[in-house]
Amino acid sequence: MNNPPLFRSTAILALFTALCAIALQACRAPLREVRRPNILLCLADDISYPHMGAYGTSWVVTPAFDRVAREGLLFANFYTPNAKCSPSRSCLLTGRNSWQLEEAANHWPAFPQKFKVYTEVLEENGYFVGYTGKGWAPGQAGEIEGRPRLLTGLSFNEKTTVPPAAHISLNDYAGNFEAFLKARPAGMPFCFWYGSTEPHRAYEFQAGIKQGGKKLSDIDRVPKFWPDNDTVRTDMLDYAFEIEYFDLHVQRMLDILDRRGELSNTLVIVTSDNGMPFPRVKAQTYEYSNHMPLAIMWHEGMGRPGRSVTDPVSMIDLAPTFLALAGIDARESGMQPMAGLSMEKLLTNGTSMPREYLLLGKERHDIGRPGNTGYPMRAILQDGFLYIRNYEPDRWPSGNPETGYLAADGSPTKTWILNDRRSRGQSDHWQMNFGRRAKEELYYIPDDPGCLQNLALSGDYASRIESMRSRMEAGLRKEGDPRMEGMGHLFDEYAYTDLRNKDFYARYMAGEEGMSAGWVEPGDFEPEPIEQ
Repeated sequence: MNNPPLFRSTAILALFTALCAIALQACRAPLREVRRPNILLCLADDISYPHMGAYGTSWVVTPAFDRVAREGLLFANFYTPNAKCSPSRSCLLTGRNSWQLEEAANHWPAFPQKFKVYTEVLEENGYFVGYTGKGWAPGQAGEIEGRPRLLTGLSFNEKTTVPPAAHISLNDYAGNFEAFLKARPAGMPFCFWYGSTEPHRAYEFQAGIKQGGKKLSDIDRVPKFWPDNDTVRTDMLDYAFEIEYFDLHVQRMLDILDRRGELSNTLVIVTSDNGMPFPRVKAQTYEYSNHMPLAIMWHEGMGRPGRSVTDPVSMIDLAPTFLALAGIDARESGMQPMAGLSMEKLLTNGTSMPREYLLLGKERHDIGRPGNTGYPMRAILQDGFLYIRNYEPDRWPSGNPETGYLAADGSPTKTWILNDRRSRGQSDHWQMNFGRRAKEELYYIPDDPGCLQNLALSGDYASRIESMRSRMEAGLRKEGDPRMEGMGHLFDEYAYTDLRNKDFYARYMAGEEGMSAGWVEPGDFEPEPIEQ
């Protein structure tokens, strides 16, 4: 019996559709296998948002970052969970928040062997992995099966160059990237970590003016928590000069990939580990501390390039993104469960991130308190509001005065504020940068990016504070934060692995010769005790 014409045509169409689907799937599978993206992570050391040209900051010139943003995506709300070098980098590598990382929540830790990192997974899955400059640091990465653990892959640090100013690294970062590419076995995708040591302290004073051709008037505004004077403006221009040096090597790396015909299928990420090395910023939990610049470019795989992304994105989202784009099932990778979310769909088709808030916090950063204790904080960022809980408000947030406020790097800005207090007594700038803080803080970032007006001191925000506190604590409990279970003391009890400064406070107070931490100025140590 013959089928009616409509049925016959429908069956033919269905068969044709099925065959097309099978053929398309057959084409997709090997394409996905072959076209796994290369990954170039360009990680600066201490840059705050919005100090890149693409964000409209005119006194920092960053053509490479701006190109990545223009040809890829520019992120407006990218945050690190922990604003200090090794804790932030631990979060990046593991996809977990710092309170989920035991010792690695702290600065100068021993990295726990139980936490596998994305670079190790990529290497196991056919990627050639290496780094130049600063990898995961500072701390002790330990060993696996008797071999040193390479958290960021093979080292490529042999090529050197003449830097444009004192204190800038001798490392020819781009030259070492090229050496890495030449050493890569044919046909292997790569994952490379460019860890600049700029704009970390120290700086050559006035390098931005003398070598960079900048003027004090270039800076449109100085944050209100610092004095607006020539010393601070000069310090900010020196910071800008070192950002531009970081960006120069990003540009050279892009050019290398262009010449080799490999830029199209390279995922390029340009960002920083934590905020600028100035008082009240680095090692704290404010907007300038945790809000990072981020641009991502991927010519071959990115959908709708040129977008500005306003979704809340965290440093912990990078590891799951890299694994997803490499076609690796994160659940089967051997890594501990990640709190981060993959950005694969955001990058490829513009799908929004399924996140309502971000969690931030810190434990022990640098030493300088009795018993090497930290300054524990947790925070939540939601709907433009930043709520902060200080768990030990009787401690000095930047380290004890008698040991030089060691959680704030030595700088002309820091020394000016301290000298101003000594000459005039207590000052607002000293209080904002070094003084003790309230138990709870609340800021509305769009109106107050400097986090100067603590709305928690007003009864008008009691319901919002209660809501944000409850949501923060629920999120922290879900992630297994020991501090939510009354076990916060564990973070103070983990060893500080810089043996040169072991038990620094006690040894310094006992007058031991040579006990003066190298990252602060001698004049920053208070000659007399301060009470507040």
